[in-house]
Amino acid sequence: MNQHRNLSPSQQHQALENEPGFHDLPQATQQRMHDRLAQLNAMPEPQRNALIQRNEYMERLSPQQRDQVGMATRNWASLPPDQKAAVSRSFHVLRQIPPDQRAAALNSGRYTYGFNPQQRSALNGLMNVEPMLPPDQH
Repeated sequence: MNQHRNLSPSQQHQALENEPGFHDLPQATQQRMHDRLAQLNAMPEPQRNALIQRNEYMERLSPQQRDQVGMATRNWASLPPDQKAAVSRSFHVLRQIPPDQRAAALNSGRYTYGFNPQQRSALNGLMNVEPMLPPDQH
């Protein structure tokens, strides 16, 4: 996307069509990629730039690291919305704490008593992969 940022949306879709192997993908996958490109183009520029930056950062991870991040985010995503929001807020707070102090904070009563086992598991998983994630944008 970054390479084609100065192209019009129709030119970007054409560039996607010209990517090697694109036509070897199942039709449904091709359509999802076109839909995602349209979504990306409809986003406000700061949001689009943040998403592109995050994706580029993730591409630099090893396959094993990407799997770890994927597992942690799926665990978080499986929580009910209110619990997911609480874990997200805590994750962003914990990211602001110096790394050598995070374990103590994570093991404090706020997270051991205030969160159920699924929330603690999701938060622990996110904190384990935190060094692999792009810097917090908030």
